[in-house]
Amino acid sequence: MTAVQNSPAFTPDSDPLDVVRWALAAHPDVLMPSAFNLNGVVLLDLAVRAGYTGEVVFVDTGFHFPETLATRDRLAARYPELTFVTLNAGAHPDDGQTAPELHRTGPDACCAARKVQPLQAYLRQKQPSALLNARSRDQASTRADIPFVEAGARVKVNPLAHWTREQLETYASEHDLPVNPLYFDGFLSVGCWPCTRAVRPGEDARAGRWAGQGKTECGLWAGAGRL
Repeated sequence: MTAVQNSPAFTPDSDPLDVVRWALAAHPDVLMPSAFNLNGVVLLDLAVRAGYTGEVVFVDTGFHFPETLATRDRLAARYPELTFVTLNAGAHPDDGQTAPELHRTGPDACCAARKVQPLQAYLRQKQPSALLNARSRDQASTRADIPFVEAGARVKVNPLAHWTREQLETYASEHDLPVNPLYFDGFLSVGCWPCTRAVRPGEDARAGRWAGQGKTECGLWAGAGRL
């Protein structure tokens, strides 16, 4: 993961709120994709505190847990100053697989069709110069080097890059945030229900995603199709 040259000299101790404020000033057209996991809920609250009044973009893959959709609705009611945009997944690639089978036989193709492509299409339409992103380094080894300001197809600003799970939980508790209830049942990272299980003791936060399939990312933030 490549940091943007000439970005502010943030340090691991930088306040995420300051990073968000910088993002809003440097990129007034910034958008925030979210799946409303713990990180996403914390970032959403920080963004509102920093003055963000833009869009929160959610991709409805058709396989989300009811608890995830309910969390989205609770957040929309709590933050009326934001515009919550729900994108619906397109059709699957014509590979002879039915939708219920593709997540097992071709999980990369399933993620591409149901998550990556709808968001890519929306971003091509909106053309934001930057995205607010909620990833943090301690979520998984694939995210261990995330910078605050990341280069790519468009700038990605990661205000929570250096926050730990404990810091996120503390912030959510102190501000009484509507966290997805599945989190408290061990689902530390919640995606589509066929490909998500609770995390076992000692596993990282994303170990329950695509377990046993040799896959840890959906393709939005890593790989050839990353945003």
